[in-house]
Amino acid sequence: MFHNISTDILSRMRYLEAMDKEDRENGTARLKRLRQIPPDTGKFLALLASSCPKGNFIEIGTSAGYSTLWLILAAKEMDFTITTFEKLPEKIEIAKETFRIANVEQYVNLIEGNAVDHLNKIENISFCFLDAEKEIYETCYELVKNKIIKNGLLVADNAINHYETIKPMIDKVMKNENFDSIIVPIGKGELICRRI
Repeated sequence: MFHNISTDILSRMRYLEAMDKEDRENGTARLKRLRQIPPDTGKFLALLASSCPKGNFIEIGTSAGYSTLWLILAAKEMDFTITTFEKLPEKIEIAKETFRIANVEQYVNLIEGNAVDHLNKIENISFCFLDAEKEIYETCYELVKNKIIKNGLLVADNAINHYETIKPMIDKVMKNENFDSIIVPIGKGELICRRI
């Protein structure tokens, strides 16, 4: 999967990585930064997604589309589309540009608006990547937990560096007998929840 990354995707990934690094070094305001996952987390997500059963793949929090590009590596292999949600207009524009430049528009369904307003319309979730404002993690979890199919995955970013903020959701997941869950110390910490 990683050996066959197209030049278009790889080039856009490198561009977004440089943008993200520059934002962090310049002290750009938090909401204006891309705030994307590190490359190792992207590879990890692509590996996880590529082993999921057939179903709907969703991403809550598109930003500039960097993590979406990693998920598209799995999408291309499995011939499916990713539905991704973003509510900030400036991020939506960058994401559209990302998908156009990387030549992957056919693999992405970008929903503009708050994911919370749209998640009730999606069933049979095989893979869900949650990387939005931490205050909505618990709400998103409640909206998707019963829609994840057997052996499907919910992956939540920032499970270590924002542990205290998302602890209420983590506690619920860990007590939910319908999921096997673990926090993996990769990137900023990934909460992996597999539907039993």
